[in-house]
Order: sequence, then structure tokens, then C-alpha cells
Amino acid sequence: MPTLFWTGTLPPSIKLMANFSNLLAWITGNARDTIAMKERVKKGYEGVCTDHVTKYDEQGLKHYNRIATELLKKVMLQDKEVLDVGCGTGILSIFALEQGASKVVCGDQSEYMLNQCRMKAAAQNYSPDQIDVRQLDAESLPFSDNSFDAVISSMVLGLVPDQYKVVVEMFRVLRPGGSVAFSTQGPKHNMEAAVAAFKVASIYNLGYRIEFWPRKEREIRRMLEQAKFVDVRTSQHVWEDTFESPGDAYDFWSSSAAAWWYAKFPANKIAEHERKARKSFERNSVTEMTQDIIFAYGRKP
Repeated sequence: MPTLFWTGTLPPSIKLMANFSNLLAWITGNARDTIAMKERVKKGYEGVCTDHVTKYDEQGLKHYNRIATELLKKVMLQDKEVLDVGCGTGILSIFALEQGASKVVCGDQSEYMLNQCRMKAAAQNYSPDQIDVRQLDAESLPFSDNSFDAVISSMVLGLVPDQYKVVVEMFRVLRPGGSVAFSTQGPKHNMEAAVAAFKVASIYNLGYRIEFWPRKEREIRRMLEQAKFVDVRTSQHVWEDTFESPGDAYDFWSSSAAAWWYAKFPANKIAEHERKARKSFERNSVTEMTQDIIFAYGRKP
């Protein structure tokens, strides 16, 4: 089950407000409806509520390239069959192919993101034998046991309700001796954006457990060990992304997260709230955002 209370870094008053809403969500059952949670995130990345996701690569490619480069520094993928869980537009998958992977299966819940991945692969002349695109649920991977030499994933775990289930599934589909490598959101990740957003929280968010679950490094390590991975290694990297204006910071945040929180809003209220959120970024002078990334590795014995 997902955690009830907000585990990210927020000022005490805002964290109290967020956790009060989370408690209401638990009482009403909203915080336990993981199917609905995943569907809301999916709607965001399908572009159902807003068109923010259409700027995903335009706004975030430099950011995600940096994470992918760091993640795969310590991974050997030459001639290996690889599964990319939550592949998005295929940023990490392309990196894996460039490092010599014989084949990458790109999996994501969003058909829109998968289409971007397909177009990107075709533009770079990768054949279907090299890159296979599949729609999937990270908590229930549609593959047999022992199917892949490596499983990789970039910045997906923090958007999944049952993170441990995902790690167990990664273990299951790996062949003996296979490796896992993933990045995920730490407690301070994008905290400036979270503060600005909570300051204009709408009544539509009341009793709603936001679909975002950052984790501490020790929690990620424990998940891997409990899932029976060996040679577990983790590291935490924190840096600041700098933007020319608060508007640019807002555009990056809303496009990379695909504004999935608007799945709870009436359609005629989204534009109004977006204006308020952008103004909140301006009032709070948000031109830097903390990137708190946990990198995790393990091997299936």
C-alpha cells in the first residue's frame, strides 16, 4: 500500500496542510484506491487534462539526460536484453542502445509517451528487433520470470503507489545474475515547486492523496534487500536546476510531471488554477529547483 503521510521536505505549516488532506483521503478511502491513483497519473501523461506533456522533451531533455548518464555510468549493458520500466519518451532506452544493449523493451503506461518513443527510435534508425515498445503496469509486468539480463528505470518509482511491488517485479523478470539500475525521487526533490503549488492548493485537492512518493536512500536500499537483491548499492545526488524566470521553472515542472494532479479538477477550472500556480511561482521567485535523486543498483543471485 502507498504511504499515507507526505515524506518529502516541506515547511511545517504546508506539510501539516498536506498531511491533513492525506488523512481525509485515507478516511474516505481515496488514499487506498491505488487503481484510481495510477489512472490519474496515466491521464496526465496521456495529455487528457492539459497539454503540458507535449513539452516533456522540450523542457526536460537536458535534465533527464543528466540523470540517465549518471545512472548508466556503473552499468554494463553490452549485448544484453534490457527492460526499461516507465520508459517515457525513450530517453534512457536510447542511452542503453548507445551503450551496446542488443535489445531494449520500452514499457510505459502512457500510449502518448510510447508513441514519442517509437518516433524517436525510428528517427534514429533503430529497428523493431532492437527496440520493442509495450504498454504496461510497473506493478504487474507482463513478462515471464527470468526474461531479461537487465532492468533499468528512470524517475518512475516516485509516481507508483506500491513501490515495493515494482522492485519485486523487477527481480522476478530478471535472469539469474541479471542487474537492476534505477533512479528515483529523494525527499527534497522539486521542493520549491511543491511549496509554490501547495500555497495555491484548491478545494479540489482536499481529501486527495497527491500521487507522489519520494523516498529516503535507506528506504530504497531496504526495498532492494527485502526483494532479495544482492550487491545492493545506493547513492544520493542533490543539485540545483537554474531557470531564467519563474515561468520557465513552472513550465519545466508542469511538463516533466505532466500536470497529472489536474485529473481531480473540473475541466472548466483547470486554466484558472494554472494561472494561480504560475503566479505563485512568480511570487515565490522560484528560479531554482532542488533535484534530489537516489540512484540504486542490485543483482539477482
